[in-house]
Amino acid sequence: MFPIRDENPTQYKPVATLVLIGLNVAAWVLLQGLGTEPALTRSVCTFGLVPADVLDVAVTGQRLCPPGYSDGWLGVLTSMFMHGGWMHIIGNMWFLWVFGDNVEDAMGRARFVIFYVLCGIGAALAQMVSSPGSAIPMVGASGAIGGVMGAYAVLYPRAHVILLVFLGFFVTTVAVPAIFMLGYWFLLQLLSGAMAPSHVGGVAFWAHVGGFVAGMVLVFPFRRPERVDWRRRQGPSHNARHRWF
Repeated sequence: MFPIRDENPTQYKPVATLVLIGLNVAAWVLLQGLGTEPALTRSVCTFGLVPADVLDVAVTGQRLCPPGYSDGWLGVLTSMFMHGGWMHIIGNMWFLWVFGDNVEDAMGRARFVIFYVLCGIGAALAQMVSSPGSAIPMVGASGAIGGVMGAYAVLYPRAHVILLVFLGFFVTTVAVPAIFMLGYWFLLQLLSGAMAPSHVGGVAFWAHVGGFVAGMVLVFPFRRPERVDWRRRQGPSHNARHRWF
């Protein structure tokens, strides 16, 4: 299942969401060389988050970058704008576009940017706690975007998300409540994080979990009630091709 859009109107243009997408794309082009070497490895090692180096603890497992090569604590921020490949950045930016505009609409541009960064920090801290001795750089916007998804689940649990579903050679679209799609995603991250070895590379599942939980908590002080009320007064849309709920 892959989200292609939601049925959730916005009152304002998602300027901050577009700026964040633009910054990620700019970093991918200018600092990461569109995923080519040696720019990709150099950028990941320099701007990625290496828990063992940040926390100054003994390394467990393999080290992919020279000691002291990363930006230390600054990597908590810079790692949010680095990616490991084309599918990584495309997937992250698509999720940010689908869910970010409505969360921004509920907060306002400045609040949304601050919220986004704080969720990214929460995601980074969760990953470091889960694997403090890891020397594998963590990169990607997915932790911060997980926070956006957590906020969306709180703000718009009944808004319908249109999913692209692959059933063998048959492809169709279905509409499900956001709480179903996002709850399934969160549960998948939680289970994957519990089963995945913490000392090897791969997906930073605990960053996803930490970002999602941070988003669910931080949405309350960052949302603007009058904007949320405007959306609720619009009522549900009914344009989906198929519905499961």
